[in-house]
Amino acid sequence: MPSEKTTFPGANGDRLAARLDLPVDGKPIAYALFAHCFTCGKNLRAAGNISRALTGQRIGVLRFDFTGLGESEGDFADTNFSSNVADLVAAARFMGEEYDAPAILIGHSLGGAAVLQAAGEIESVKAVVTINAPADPVHVAHLLEGAQSEIAAKGQAQITLGGRTFTVKQQFLDDLDATKMETTIRNLRKPLLVCHAPKDNTVSVDNAAAIFQAARHPKSFLSLDNADHLLSNEEDSLYVGTVAAAWARKYVGSLLADPEKPALSTDAQVVVRTDREHYRTEILANGHSLLADEPVTAGGTDTGPTPYDLLLAGLGACTSITLRMYADRKGWPVEAIAVHLDHSKIHADDCEECESPSGKIDRIEREVELIGDLDDEQRARLLEIADKCPVHRTLHSEISVKTRLRER
Repeated sequence: MPSEKTTFPGANGDRLAARLDLPVDGKPIAYALFAHCFTCGKNLRAAGNISRALTGQRIGVLRFDFTGLGESEGDFADTNFSSNVADLVAAARFMGEEYDAPAILIGHSLGGAAVLQAAGEIESVKAVVTINAPADPVHVAHLLEGAQSEIAAKGQAQITLGGRTFTVKQQFLDDLDATKMETTIRNLRKPLLVCHAPKDNTVSVDNAAAIFQAARHPKSFLSLDNADHLLSNEEDSLYVGTVAAAWARKYVGSLLADPEKPALSTDAQVVVRTDREHYRTEILANGHSLLADEPVTAGGTDTGPTPYDLLLAGLGACTSITLRMYADRKGWPVEAIAVHLDHSKIHADDCEECESPSGKIDRIEREVELIGDLDDEQRARLLEIADKCPVHRTLHSEISVKTRLRER
C-alpha cells in the first residue's frame, strides 16, 4: 500500500507525526482514523496490518503518534486520556482540511476508549471499531499500581512499559478517574463493532461485554479467538482489519453515490504495486482489489495467485462469459460452464502445431465443462466459440506493449 509521512498540529499545538496509508491507486472511497494502544505508536505491527487490510478495501487510514510518543513532539508526562481524545479530534480536523474527514474511527486498547469518547465530537464519523478496549479508561490505572503511592506522595513517578520509561503525573490518574464512559457509549448513536480476544490478559473480555451492553444498535461483536492483547500474531491483526473493512463498507459504501462528491477515476484500468513485503503485490482492477504473490518456495508469502494464475484466470473468465453470452443468445439449456486451465513450459519440438522450431514455449491446456441438456452439435459449437473469446484472440494476436517510466 502507498504510505506517506506527514505531521499536523495536535490539540496543544505540538507537531504530531502521522502516516497516511492509501489504496494502491491513491484514491480511497473513505478514510479511517486509527488510535493506537496506551504508550504504543503508529508503527506497531498490528496497526500496520490492520491498515493494510483496510486499504485493500479502498479505505485510506491515518495513524499517528499521540503527543509525547513515537516521533511526535510534546511531553508525555503532560498528557492524559482527555488530551488523547483532543488529539483525535485535531487529527480528524486535519484530515478534513487536507484529505477528507474520517468516516471510520478505529481504536486499539486505550485508543478504543478514546475513539468512543471522540466519536461524538467528529461529525463525519459513520462507524466506530474498538479492539481489546477497556470499558472505562480508569482500567489503565492497574498498569500503574506499583507507582501510585509514589505518584500520590511526589506528584509523579517513573514507570516502565514495554521496555520504555515514562513519567506519569497525578493529573493523569485524576483525569482517568473523572472520565465516565457508560453514558458516552449509550449516547454514541453510531454503528459499533466491538472486537475482543476472550483470552486477553491485559483487558479482560468483560470490558467488551460492558461496552456491548451499554451501546445501542446497530452493534456487532467479533471474537478474536486465541489472540493476545497486542494482536502479536500477524494473522489476528489481518483478520481484524479484513472483517472491520467488510463491516465498515456497509456504512461508508454510500459515499460512492454521494452526488456532491466527484466520481472516482483513474487514468489506467489496472494499477499494480509491490512494496517490500517479499513479492506480495496489490492490484486495483477497475476499482476491484486483488492480490498477487509467489509461492513460499519461490520466496513469496503465498497470499495470492501468481501472475500466471491471473493470466489463466483472465482467459478462463473470458471463455466462460463468452460461452454464457452465446448460449443465452441461442436459447440453449446451459445451466453452468466450468473452465479448467493449466500452464506449463514445453519444448517446441514436442508441439506439432507450433511454429517455433526450437526452444521452450508456453502451453495452456483448457478444458471446458458444459453442464446442461445439450446435444453433440451444440457442444461442438460451444467448443469452437471458446476459441473466439476476446482474451483468447489477444493471446494469439500480435501484441504491442509500450513501457515508460512514470514520474511521481
